[in-house]
Amino acid sequence: MTNPLRLGIAGLGTVGIGVVKIVQTHADLLATRAGRPIEIVAISARSRSKDRGVDLTGYAWEDDPVTLAKRDDIDVFIEVMGGDSGPAKASTEAAIASGKDVVSANKALLALHGQALAQAAEDAGRVIRFEAAVAGGIPVVKSLTEGLAANVITRVIGVMNGSCNYILTRMEDAGLPYQDVFDEANALGYLEADPELDVGGIDAAHKLALLSSIAFGTRVDFPAVELEGIGSVSIEDIRQAADMGYKIKLLGVAQMTGRGLEQRMSPCLVPETSPLGQLQGGTNMVVLEGDAVGQIVLRGAGAGEGPTASAVMADVIDIARGTRLSTFGQPASTLRKVRAAQASVAAPYYVRMELVDKPGALSKVAAILADAGVSIDRMRQYGHDDTAAPVLIVTHKTTRTALDAAIEGFARTDVVSGPPVAIRIEAE
Repeated sequence: MTNPLRLGIAGLGTVGIGVVKIVQTHADLLATRAGRPIEIVAISARSRSKDRGVDLTGYAWEDDPVTLAKRDDIDVFIEVMGGDSGPAKASTEAAIASGKDVVSANKALLALHGQALAQAAEDAGRVIRFEAAVAGGIPVVKSLTEGLAANVITRVIGVMNGSCNYILTRMEDAGLPYQDVFDEANALGYLEADPELDVGGIDAAHKLALLSSIAFGTRVDFPAVELEGIGSVSIEDIRQAADMGYKIKLLGVAQMTGRGLEQRMSPCLVPETSPLGQLQGGTNMVVLEGDAVGQIVLRGAGAGEGPTASAVMADVIDIARGTRLSTFGQPASTLRKVRAAQASVAAPYYVRMELVDKPGALSKVAAILADAGVSIDRMRQYGHDDTAAPVLIVTHKTTRTALDAAIEGFARTDVVSGPPVAIRIEAE
């Protein structure tokens, strides 16, 4: 009889319990597809006494995940605790040093320490798999490392945080302001304990940094991601975008340019008829573009017990089958350290501002834009009262550098009230 693949699971939250349920309910299916039985040997979590709704009595318990990682009777260490350091990092390192393969759902850990961990694993002849760390149940890591391995990837673009997509689509559907929907999402448990990880774009930027590394053969560089959350997006922006045929999404974009690797996570306008524009609720979507294959669109649940546990077990089954891949699709020693490019690819921008109601205000704004090399495609004034004149401008293609220069120019005048809102218009 073929020896079983023995698992140790660190973390029994939503994802960890989802993994336990799959192993318990699909044992025969897993064995058939993997070519050998898969079984859980030991587990670890913060509380031993908590009722988690599944029978855990058949598994050995370790209070310390590092001790679990070092056990001689496990082959694969599954890290689903979370956190970019502390027990998650220490136990992952211990597992590698003890000759274990690692399956992780920890995007933050890999975004910050992925290069060192990948190198350590490969030096030890081990693998780290992390399909569950990016876009939940969507097999985007496998698509890049396997299905599209023969392509030069030209761009990665997508909605990678379901909570932000829920907030933006809910604002539009219900006509509610950002703060009301934020409070609603928080009360429903849709946001992290630290909501800024979601609405600030940090969670999604971790994922983008990982996909960039695979797509472009570069070292993971999370600090280089240009980051802007959705907190400045108003219901007025959503309505004005809709009037022009656009939707606002928190969009991750990575592409290699002549100036270096561009990575940004920020609100963008996308055509309402595009796949990304039609994405509703908490769903994720990642669009991959390759020189040979063209454009591939992957859509599905980006979080939750079942989808994320499904991704964990896909990696486990690959290991059981004997599939051995480098962490980021190629040996860690060959990953390039590249220069970061600051939004160098030109695009049109949506700019909303409030002008002080005085003669010549609009002409001053137009002159400042012209001096910065930014040309106006269209302009609209709406909701005028006796003190302020809200103005919406859509520019022709320009760089963010040029637009920022114009915005700085606005601040030096007496005709613009408050900071303008500038949102990139991203073509698909």
